[in-house]
Amino acid sequence: MPTYTKNKKAYNDYEILETYEAGIKLYGHEVKSIREGHGDLKGSYVKIIRNEIWLVGFNLPPYSKGNILFDYDPMRPRKLLLNRKEINRLTGKVEKQGFTLVPLEIYSSRNLLKLKIALAKGKKKKEKKETIIKRQLDREIEREMKQFDI
Repeated sequence: MPTYTKNKKAYNDYEILETYEAGIKLYGHEVKSIREGHGDLKGSYVKIIRNEIWLVGFNLPPYSKGNILFDYDPMRPRKLLLNRKEINRLTGKVEKQGFTLVPLEIYSSRNLLKLKIALAKGKKKKEKKETIIKRQLDREIEREMKQFDI
């Protein structure tokens, strides 16, 4: 399962509660562009519009070797493909409990492109600092253990 692009900032800004795998409705040249390593999830988000789930703000430059449409918009919203049961569950949690849907990464699964989305809760500034401090302490402990071969 090769990963083509990740949203590293999402792990810092949100507390990830659940993850889901969604298909993405793309044009053929967009798939080629992603497989070429283009695409940026930073700043993108998932939005529910009329009981459908959309990826908004995903910047996908055109395929370098041609085969693109004349009026191609690299920032167009892209529809995500999920089961109706999953869509209803996510809609309920986002509207009633105030969670957020965040795109995490685009990867290949059985020759199809998939988007991992997460049901997340935003972190406060204090929580972000605590996470950074905890990560640094874990690194120091690992170094000490490695030094003494424990």
